[in-house]
Amino acid sequence: MTGQADVVVVGGGHNGLVAAAYLARAGLKTVVCERRGVVGGAAVSEHPFGPDFTVTSLSYVVSLLPPDLVRDLRLEQHGYQVYPQGPYFAPRADGRCLRLPDDPAQRQAEIAKFSAADADAYPRYEEHLAGIGRILGPLLHQIPPRLGSRRPQDLVRQARLLTRLRGVDERGAVDVTRLLTGSIADLLEDYFDSDAMRGLLSVSGVIGTWAGPRSAGTAYVMLHHHIGETEGLSGAWGFPRGGMGGVTGALARAARMFGAQVKTDAEVAQIRTRDGRVTGVTLAGGESIDAPVVVTTAHPQISFLQLLDPADLPAGFVADIRGWRSRSGTVKINLALDRLPAFASHPEPDPSVYGGTIVLAESLDDIEGAFQQAVSGTPASLPFADICIPSVFDDSLAPAGKHIMSMFTQWVPCGYADAPHDAELQAYADRVLTRVEKVAPGFTDSVLHRQVIGPHQMQEEYGLVGGNIFHGELSLGQMFHARPAAGYADLRTPVHGLYQAGSATHGGGGVTGIPGRNVVKQILADRRAERWRRRVAGRPGKAALKS
Repeated sequence: MTGQADVVVVGGGHNGLVAAAYLARAGLKTVVCERRGVVGGAAVSEHPFGPDFTVTSLSYVVSLLPPDLVRDLRLEQHGYQVYPQGPYFAPRADGRCLRLPDDPAQRQAEIAKFSAADADAYPRYEEHLAGIGRILGPLLHQIPPRLGSRRPQDLVRQARLLTRLRGVDERGAVDVTRLLTGSIADLLEDYFDSDAMRGLLSVSGVIGTWAGPRSAGTAYVMLHHHIGETEGLSGAWGFPRGGMGGVTGALARAARMFGAQVKTDAEVAQIRTRDGRVTGVTLAGGESIDAPVVVTTAHPQISFLQLLDPADLPAGFVADIRGWRSRSGTVKINLALDRLPAFASHPEPDPSVYGGTIVLAESLDDIEGAFQQAVSGTPASLPFADICIPSVFDDSLAPAGKHIMSMFTQWVPCGYADAPHDAELQAYADRVLTRVEKVAPGFTDSVLHRQVIGPHQMQEEYGLVGGNIFHGELSLGQMFHARPAAGYADLRTPVHGLYQAGSATHGGGGVTGIPGRNVVKQILADRRAERWRRRVAGRPGKAALKS
């Protein structure tokens, strides 16, 4: 059976659904093909513990989804609702805790319990990040120009980039360079003395990344997480109602409202091409959909090495894709609890604790040691954890009095993506829960159900090659004009009519929707240019006019 469409979108994750909604809104007949039986990709809500508990399996908070995108697609009309996440809370093995409340005076008092100098330094640290964020934040939304190209249209785009950066002075240029190339350890050790502060803040530089806090480039990973716009607040994160599936469910409903067809259990087996042009897709079940435009949001090594024949692509492009770094040592642990944990360091019920980010990280050196263990081939003996309890806001996730806990943890060896390693993952999860038990006695007795998702399951079930949540490491060599290949960071590909818009493109890495929105700008611009060329080609030439 063969169908027809103006555009086929490969993958029903958040970027694919954003692209489909904008394309359909522009009047194009759009079909989304999602391999799994549910849309959402890594931003999906599932029921591993039965219908009473709704679990956000992988991605668990939203931040970088632009407010104007939410308005454009009328997501709130489709059920999109976000509860702002509370502040950091880091319980410690010695019975103390570090809190970073929103109120500046309270925050200074909390930090001063560990170091008065750190308390004084924190506002300077925040202003330093804010200044760099004002420079790099807007670039996250831009389509990168083809740096190094000498074509006139590319030179114009390069000049526009320089114009956007004209306000950067010498100090700003150095600060940006040092942040992009430095480690989170270098940054934090310039400002803070205490293990408590260094440990807590270093987590943002390594989360989801195959790199320790002393690895170059991790300072930018922290900034990438710091730039957020939930409820218009820079660096703010939030819990979507219904879990992350609430975000992608709203996107799917918006896409359908604008006229897109969203197909699940529709695995794309091949992206078809002829004479350097895309012609459509063939599904694993044998169905073909003909289309002059295809947008792939799959991992680049799936899109260009499996769904296409690499022999049909330029050798340099294929080499870049083969060399794309997509390692990870992340393990996601989801729990159903029969009660909230009671922390020894803060025993009284406190919404700012339960509604925030609970971090298990004693020191930066502990985190570095955990990474080095994984590099040597051994799962971390003392994994760190970034923990949330979204059910304190969202009563749709669990029965009354019970809760869902999300634990984003690291590290296991990156080679775990190649095989299940079930026994090792369960032992690793035991160690994570033991860490919680030490700071919240009785916690393990409250656990009703446990789900442990390692790199292999992330790769095979969710399409995250290597288990990397960003579809590729956020290192300097894999950012902006280099994401994911030289000359193709503008969301186009070597195949005419084939575009890319997954998390491995610029603006991706997190639930941003930016690649999905930007790819539509490119498609519509190329369609306008093609119509203009046809009109020009159809005009009579000078010779014809003289005759």
